[in-house]
Order: sequence, then C-alpha cells, then structure tokens
Amino acid sequence: MDDDPETHAALIGALGQSFGGLLIYPLGELALSALEHSVPDLILLAMTLPDMDGIAFCGRLRQSPRFMDIPVIFLGAQNDMEGKVRAFDAGAVDFVNKPFHVPELRARVALHLRLSILQDRLESQRLVERKIRELSEAQQATIFALAKLAEQRDGDTGEHLERVREYCRLLAEQLGSDSPYASSISGEFIECIQYASPLHDIGKVAIPDSILLKPHRLTPAELSVMETHSVLGAENLQLVFNHYSGNAFIGMGIEIALYHHEWWNGTGYPDGLIGRNIPLSARIMALADYYDALRSDRCYRRGFSHQHVKSMILNETGTHFDPVIVKAFLDTEEQFRRHVYPVDANPPIPDACDCTVPEEQRRGSCPS
Repeated sequence: MDDDPETHAALIGALGQSFGGLLIYPLGELALSALEHSVPDLILLAMTLPDMDGIAFCGRLRQSPRFMDIPVIFLGAQNDMEGKVRAFDAGAVDFVNKPFHVPELRARVALHLRLSILQDRLESQRLVERKIRELSEAQQATIFALAKLAEQRDGDTGEHLERVREYCRLLAEQLGSDSPYASSISGEFIECIQYASPLHDIGKVAIPDSILLKPHRLTPAELSVMETHSVLGAENLQLVFNHYSGNAFIGMGIEIALYHHEWWNGTGYPDGLIGRNIPLSARIMALADYYDALRSDRCYRRGFSHQHVKSMILNETGTHFDPVIVKAFLDTEEQFRRHVYPVDANPPIPDACDCTVPEEQRRGSCPS
C-alpha cells in the first residue's frame, strides 16, 4: 500500500518472484474494499497515503477480529523516529526504511510470514488441545460415574472414591517432591493417579451381593471369588485400552485395579508380586485404600481413629506397604487426618464380628 510508482517497481522487483501474489494499492479505500473479498498474509504499508494516514489504516485493521492478526510492516523515512514509534504503537510488527535494501526487505518479509504461519499453527494446536481436554474431562467424568455405580452396591463406602482420589494425589505429590521415586513422578503421573484411582475396585460390580455384602468372615471359596475382582476389573479396562492404547489414564487404571492388593513382601494377590515389581501407582493406591477402609464405618464396626490406623500402617511397613510410601504418608498425615472425618474415635469391633480388621484387609474380604 503505497502511491509512489518507484516504490511499486522496487517492491515488484524485490518480492514478486520470491513470494508471488503481490498486490499493490495506491489508496487506502481501495485496499479496504479488497479486504472484503480476501485476507492477505502480510501488508506493507506506507506511512502516508493520498486519502488516508497509514497509522489510521492500521488502527482500523486492529479493530476487526478478521484482520487484527495480519502482520503489518510500515515503509517510511529512516529519520522519522516519531513515525516509527507511532507505527509500533498502532500494532506494526516491523518498520523498513526507504529506500530499502532489497536483501534486508526480503529477509524481514520472510521472517514475518514464517512467524505468522507459526502463530496460526500454534492457535490451531491450542484449539485441538482444548477439544482434547474437553473430551478427556468428559471421559473421566463418565468413567468416574461408572465407578460410583459399582461403589454404590456397598452402602457403607460413602464418599470412598473421592477420599481415595485425594489421598493418592497427596501421596504422589509428596513422593514427587521428596523421595527416591521423584524422577518417576511427573505432573502427568499425579493427574493420572488422581483420576485413575476410582477404578481400583470396578471389578466388584461382578461379585455377587451374597459375598460382597456379607458382614462376617468369608469362607475360603467366597474369598477366592472376592479376590477375582482385581482381575475382572483389569480385564474390562483392558478392553477399553485396546481401542485407546495411548491413554495413560486407562493404562494406570489397569495397573491399579489389578495390583492394588499386592503386598510389598509378595504375599498379596493376584500374582504375588514383590517390592518394586508392583507398579508404583498400585503401591500408592494400596496405602490410600487401606487408610480409608479402616477410617470408615462398616456394618460390623465403627471407623478407627487416625492415630490407630497410623500405628497399623507402621506395623505393616515392609510387609504390606512400601517403606518409601509410608514415609510419604507420615509427611502428609495431618492432611490425611483433617480430610473428611469429623469424629476421630477408636471404638472396638463389635463381638458379632468374628474377624479382626487387619486380617480382613489382608485377605481382601473387606467390602471397601
């Protein structure tokens, strides 16, 4: 956009063959009319035009959402410092002095075209990421709702999934900030375990009520059926993962569902894994689930106090629980204590119950 014929010839010679599609307008109104039909990739704009000030033209562009992102390079006199300042204030991306040095002009035009393309790609990527995030949130909400349906079969569990999700987050954050596992725990890991933890007992939807809701010790045969919930849950999640193999959230859900009843010393189920052979997510889940199960009321007992459950966890360090995760629990125990339980009592187990809580947890017969 310039009314000087010499400038027209110089621009055509400098840019015509390298960039193509070069249109020249000597008047601002002509350019505005052309903009109604097509949007250019870049505008070279003189400081003054016969019918319009270049600064005013740039201001009109910036007022329109359709044109506001077009890069504008002003063409002006080298000694016009005030004009340069006004041009940049109006939204110019660059200022080229007249008469221009052809290699410099080409380089500046090429640079701003590349920057404009990269900006468009970045904006497209942001839109895609927002859509992916929205889909991911909808997916997580749907799966959480399914996990809640499974949980509601056991009327004693209350807000168990919400609490366990928070406990897993607390432990993962602590392990990520100060533990030998810090290098393995990223922001993605923390987010995944927070959303995958509700899937830990989803396999219990396939366990008969006569076993799932039984208030007393299960028979060996019933225990065998109860313990299948970990494999059942993992197998069903695997069916989903087969179609979405890049989904870290579902992948971690499989780990947690299958292995959260494994013990550090290898006496858990379903595979009797030992130590660090148990996925870290499942080791975190094991402690979070254990803590909440013992703090919660059950049909055969009242929930235990924080201090009592803490002592039980310490007694199980190195046998049931990874010592590093126990340390993370001790470092965050006040947050565990304060989380949701208004009453911190330690009532005895009623005589009607013929099993102790630790053994019940060990054998996997607790409905939690």
